[in-house]
Amino acid sequence: MGLRAGNSRKKKSPEREVKRTPLGAVRRSQLITTYGVGSLVAFEDQSFIVSGLDSWKVPDQPDLFEFRLEQWLGVNGFHLPPASDPPAGDGVRIRRFPDMYACPGCTHGPSPDKSKCGPCCEENIRPFRHFNSPRGKSECAACGGDLTPSRFVVACENGHLDDFPYWAWVHNRTASTEPSTSGGHQLSLRTTGRTASLSSIIISCTCGKPPVSMEGAFGRWAMKEIGVSCAGARPWLGRDAREQGCGLFPRALQRGSSAAWFPVVRSALSIPPFSQELHKQVRKHYEILRDESDETIMRLAGKTELKDRYDPADVVQAVRDYEAYAAGERPDPSTITGFEASDVLRVEEYRQLIRPSRTEDFESERPVPDPQAPVPPGIAETMLIKRLREVRVLQTFTRVEAPMEGDQKDRYADLSVGEVKWLPAVEVVGEGVFLHLDQDRLKAWESAEHPAEQAQRAQQIREHHDAVLERRAGNRLPIPKSKVTARFVLIHTLAHALINEWSLDAGYPASSLRERLYVSGDMAGILVYTATSDSAGSLGGLVGQGEPRYFKKTLESALERISWCSADPLCMEAEANGADSLNMAACHACMLIPETSCETNNSFLDRAMLIGTPDGRTKGFFRNER
Repeated sequence: MGLRAGNSRKKKSPEREVKRTPLGAVRRSQLITTYGVGSLVAFEDQSFIVSGLDSWKVPDQPDLFEFRLEQWLGVNGFHLPPASDPPAGDGVRIRRFPDMYACPGCTHGPSPDKSKCGPCCEENIRPFRHFNSPRGKSECAACGGDLTPSRFVVACENGHLDDFPYWAWVHNRTASTEPSTSGGHQLSLRTTGRTASLSSIIISCTCGKPPVSMEGAFGRWAMKEIGVSCAGARPWLGRDAREQGCGLFPRALQRGSSAAWFPVVRSALSIPPFSQELHKQVRKHYEILRDESDETIMRLAGKTELKDRYDPADVVQAVRDYEAYAAGERPDPSTITGFEASDVLRVEEYRQLIRPSRTEDFESERPVPDPQAPVPPGIAETMLIKRLREVRVLQTFTRVEAPMEGDQKDRYADLSVGEVKWLPAVEVVGEGVFLHLDQDRLKAWESAEHPAEQAQRAQQIREHHDAVLERRAGNRLPIPKSKVTARFVLIHTLAHALINEWSLDAGYPASSLRERLYVSGDMAGILVYTATSDSAGSLGGLVGQGEPRYFKKTLESALERISWCSADPLCMEAEANGADSLNMAACHACMLIPETSCETNNSFLDRAMLIGTPDGRTKGFFRNER
């Protein structure tokens, strides 16, 4: 996948369009999860930001469909990120960001030609265009030194991103009063080399203002203290695409910080009936077939490739299946939540996962019972998911703080200047194991009065979650309430234990396994699967781990492994762990997995829910089987 520099603010005629050479390449899947719209990407000594969807050259018609996800997100289909090789496409556009660059000084060494070492390199931090760099290069025209993009940027919780306000930092004034550099205010950046800390980075100005270091720039209220408020910059959409009225105070970030871009990725499994080949072909023509009579559908379908492949009556039934689903109860497409374990998509998938099925994109079956290895107590059954297809969509993104349930809509950034009725997506094919817990045993565990420590531990996590939601809501009402329950913490922790165990037993790196949780009053299930686009997700061995003789050993080994942590007793006795204190007995040494494998950023975990506490006050769900 090629990334090309370009400016899409003005459309050029084909004969005037400049052919640009790709500056680098990433995988298509990375344009959804790692280098999506609005993210920063570095190539050699330059830094860029991925442009908005309105700059992507994609076909007029979507090339990827998943009807349930389309209805949930309110779009008419999805597009794969454009490829970089003609005629498939010319890649994804990127824009230079940050705009501020620094020149390290002359690289020629001692030379009688003083014109190569002029005073311009003393005032060495300025917008890139002021260095007059040769086309296609990143070097100072005056001294030949290689330019370096600014290490620092500022971003706000509403997704805006801007250059670090160096002038305001030196002068301790709002950047809105920044004068022209021709007025005697030229900046320079130097490092003392004494330490690697921010205090060694010195910013000075030719106006005579005392130099200041970057120490303290990363404080939460550092920008507020110097009077800098968010200007609503959206460089991924263009220099003129500022959003008015933000009103927040931005935070300073390292350019490569993970907090500079948090993707909001939605996904769905292809399940019957829409995973059948007939339905997939009908979906391509659904917009012209919908809401028509049976006779009209047959006539219109006869003009497409459906005519010779499928019975007309089956085509009509497929259209009616789509219409019935579209008319059903669905969540508000504008609602964004980071707590998806009980949404309508999961309910539909859960109903399909608990029974055998076989279509082109989805195949599940019950394992043959083994009298020598009965299903472990607490587990209702396992299902072998021999084939699954997942569609992953980049819906939006945010910055500074990871997305969380209850976030306001204005926290999420636009992917384009104007409205588009599609979103970028990729599809992956994998395999997995699904299991669901014994509901009777689970309800008895949840309602146990003596002891009831597990409910109190869940309540403690919920209180910490409520505090986070309240802080992030600010003065906006209503403030959402946490939905964390003991059931959710139990199931989520079990998923992590299984992923860690299977990464050892089945030969998969933990980063190639993913969890998908199904939790509500009527659901208590886990799908661990290998839907990944690289070879680590197609080894073919995960399904076998769901066979009774293997699963029983896996569960026993996982419970034994988490019964002791190298950080104990501190880990088990901790009243709070993890970011924002959203974990209890869970740390890097025992329960955490790669963030790409977890649905909730390694939050809401407590291994005491599975195995209990050594003092017996907390009853673990599997305690009697240890």
